[in-house]
Amino acid sequence: MRVLITGGAGFLGSHLVDRLIGDKHEVIVFDNLLTGRVDNIEHHLGNERFKFVKQDVTEYLYVAGQLDAVVHFASPASPIDYLQLPIQTLKVGSLGTHKALGLAKAKHARFLLASTSEVYGDPQVHPQPEEYWGHVNPVGPRGVYDEAKRFGEAITMAYHRYHGLDTRIVRIFNTYGTRMRPNDGRVISNFVVQALKGEPLTVYGDGRQTRSFCYVTDLIEGILRLLMISDEGRSKSIDGKPGSDDDIHLPTNIGNPGEFTVVQLARMVIELTGSRSIIEHKPLPVDDPRVRQPDISRAVSLLGWQPKVSLEEGLRKTIAFFASGL
Repeated sequence: MRVLITGGAGFLGSHLVDRLIGDKHEVIVFDNLLTGRVDNIEHHLGNERFKFVKQDVTEYLYVAGQLDAVVHFASPASPIDYLQLPIQTLKVGSLGTHKALGLAKAKHARFLLASTSEVYGDPQVHPQPEEYWGHVNPVGPRGVYDEAKRFGEAITMAYHRYHGLDTRIVRIFNTYGTRMRPNDGRVISNFVVQALKGEPLTVYGDGRQTRSFCYVTDLIEGILRLLMISDEGRSKSIDGKPGSDDDIHLPTNIGNPGEFTVVQLARMVIELTGSRSIIEHKPLPVDDPRVRQPDISRAVSLLGWQPKVSLEEGLRKTIAFFASGL
């Protein structure tokens, strides 16, 4: 396959690049390096099956030749990033998704949108199945990311239903692993860096809020299965092309259903790093979700996918990565 990945120099995008190149596919990366890093993909530079283009995907996208798939990963994704870059986050979720969909349509390529568990907001249903519509504050500070992704899902489904575009939507739950930025504001990177430096681990609120953490290799395996699954025998959309609302095209949760409180995570990081750090509590941010756990029934039945890496195993790998960098 010849695959275009927007945001391919980022944490998740670069791991997908590695997997596709390793499987002998050809990969083109578009990334403006706002939150991505060339370091994540530099080992592929010079490979004839890899090409990097520094570009903002909210602008016109051009690629010569045929494409088999367009994978839209581009977006600030950590709280620090999207709170500091609210307009850019909204633009890449709206204009960027529109441009990427238009390119996929022009090339008759499959399209996969990287969405997020944040579309569920502070959920009132637990665990969260794909059928749940969510509980999002559209005008809160986190709304710039939540609503950008919700719009991205809506326009992706519109292209599928109206144009018959072969689309996929993955809702990504908290993911961690190598290539996370030490200052990206995600809870695992925060805790690991603080523990390695012997600083207090910052827990917001009482720490009883829960998260479900998926190691990056598990996530990439699930995304690849969703991208590669065939699309045959579908019904027709309004312009006569395939476009049914079956499970392949509707959002699919990819995440680890193992649920941990933030305090449990902090204590595990302290133990695995051998740190003498203490836990320090600070006020809970606005609209911070109280619970987060994926219902992965659809991924299990549709893709035959389940996560394999335990939190302890994944943390050991992540700690080693940060320790080498620090």
